[in-house]
Formats: sequence, structure tokens, C-alpha cells
Amino acid sequence: MTAVRMTTFHASRRSVSVTGLVGGLLWATVACGTESSSGSGSAQARNPEPTTSPSGTTWKEPDSYVYTLKSSEGERSLIGTFRVTVRDGKVAEAVGLDANSRRVVRQLPGQVPTIGALLDELEQARRGNADTAEAEYASDGHPERISLDWDKNTVDDEALYVISSYAPTGG
Repeated sequence: MTAVRMTTFHASRRSVSVTGLVGGLLWATVACGTESSSGSGSAQARNPEPTTSPSGTTWKEPDSYVYTLKSSEGERSLIGTFRVTVRDGKVAEAVGLDANSRRVVRQLPGQVPTIGALLDELEQARRGNADTAEAEYASDGHPERISLDWDKNTVDDEALYVISSYAPTGG
């Protein structure tokens, strides 16, 4: 008779543990869904709008344009300042404006991105719940600054892109 009571007691204790675990997971899921979208990158990851600035201006990447990219932070190959020419949606020319960027252009020319590729990286960081995935936009809606940090506790996984001298071209 004692053995039956022990089994019942263990089964009841296990049920309570499973119920507590399920309840905790449900609470965590609901709590995450109520976070404000005005917070850091992880909140923005649930509300991605990579081509819409906070002011509501929508920017469509043109087929042809020029811009200057300053890429810094982290341990990555794409470090330096570049003058980038995009034609037909692809990087047609990248000129290194400092020693680091000249090395990248010489050794890894395919690493220099279009603005659309930078926005794709931002979107990927948001979907991946990076700790920081933020962008600042110009009045016409194109990004001027993209800041990424996949994990705030990891050293050298950050990326900072500053976009300047952006101008659409005729092709």
C-alpha cells in the first residue's frame, strides 16, 4: 500500500513540475509579445521595416547610385571607407579611401555591399534577435547609419555602417 502512495505522490509532483514549466514558458512568450517596439534592437526585431524610416518615409533602392560607406567596429574584413558606385543593382565600382579599404578592394572586391545588402544584413540581425539592430534614416528614407551587435556579451561581433554622400544616378 505504501508503494502505491509513493507512486501517486511522485506522479503528482511530476505533474506539478510539468505544469509549472508550461506555465512559465507561456508567461515568457506572452511577456515578450507585449514589449514596446520603440526599444532596442530585440524589440525592433519583431517589427522589422528595413525600408521605412521612423518618420514613415519609404525608400526604394534605385538601380543606380553612388555613396560613401564608412564601415567600422568588430573583427570583420569589411573595415574602412569606400566610395561605391552601384549600377543595375550591383556594385560596379568600389574605391578604397584609406589603407584598410584599399586592401579590401584589392583582396576581396565582392565584399563591398550595396545599400540594399546593408539593409538585408540589418533585417537578418533583427530576425536573429541581435542585441542591437538599429538604423537612422535621412529625410528621403535611405539609411544613414546602421548599428549591429549580435550579442552584447561577445567581443568583436559588432558592425557600424555610416552612409554619406548618397546620390541616385542616371545609370
